[in-house]
Amino acid sequence: MSELLINVVRGGQMESQHRGHLVIADRDGTVTFSLGNPDHVTYWRSAAKPFQALPLLERHVIKKYNLSSQEVALFTSSHNGEEQHTEAIHRLLSKLGLSESDLDCGISAPMHLPTAKKILASGNAFTAYHNACSGKHCGMLALALLLEAPLAGYIQQDHPVQQEMLQTICQCTSLSPDKVRLGVDGCGVPVFSLPLRHMAMAYARLSLPQGYFEPHRLEAMNIIRQSMTQYPFYVAGTDRLDTILMEVSQGKLIAKMGSEGIYCIGIVDQGIGLALKIEDGSSRAIDPVVIQVLRQLGYLNEDAFEKLQQLWQPILKNHRGDKIGHLEIGFSSPQPKC
Repeated sequence: MSELLINVVRGGQMESQHRGHLVIADRDGTVTFSLGNPDHVTYWRSAAKPFQALPLLERHVIKKYNLSSQEVALFTSSHNGEEQHTEAIHRLLSKLGLSESDLDCGISAPMHLPTAKKILASGNAFTAYHNACSGKHCGMLALALLLEAPLAGYIQQDHPVQQEMLQTICQCTSLSPDKVRLGVDGCGVPVFSLPLRHMAMAYARLSLPQGYFEPHRLEAMNIIRQSMTQYPFYVAGTDRLDTILMEVSQGKLIAKMGSEGIYCIGIVDQGIGLALKIEDGSSRAIDPVVIQVLRQLGYLNEDAFEKLQQLWQPILKNHRGDKIGHLEIGFSSPQPKC
């Protein structure tokens, strides 16, 4: 059963609640703390992206196409669609010898509202570059090239790109393919359903892969981790928790969101992973829950926590800008780590 995580307070009275499941596990999948059901099964959504990028690096995509660390970070991203993101996507596709027409992610508005407003005000249209998943799709196209597979249909479940990524997901989560149910993500590609415990375990392994994988995967995981933590803006963007956490922790956290209330974190060099699912799919409950748990466990120092205050205790405002309520923690926090 899920557990109460967040109370939504208006005028001093609780108006709504967000429930969910949270698990912290080590590289073997041993649970060290949980709220709700640690084996709750749900879709990993975009939090799977760092692992989907591994086959590219294992096939030396960086050397073949002379890619930068920022471009590697884009493979893992759910980016804001800000100008820096779309310019980087354009450069990445150019290095691959491809163009926007090769992207099969669909067109969507930028996640960054000021950017979306600016584009509309200028009379321009949104493009596939603005799609938050365009970086992942660039990676899938790159993998198709590396596999010498057709570009057409690269989003289909039976395409070699998707089969390769499914195999990698199974290896990183210690699950057989028959235990991973597939759905279709918002950008058209297969998405993986699995227990939260295994998501946390995978992030624990990404944070400290030594002793768990062959040298080629170990190297790929190290590159992914370093690219994400060194260039966190390219993973998400302005005012996004993923980016801010990796910045304020100075690379000690790997953070990645997923749609419908999914969030995953790896504690770098400690072999600890966290996976969160907000039951109703709300994104507004994620930030305070994640920050509270990280703080209580000692993974955020006071200086880092101070920079996260506005995300930890979000203020609710109406359309006039008046303060009308706030979110507050509804669960008992874990004890600090030893």
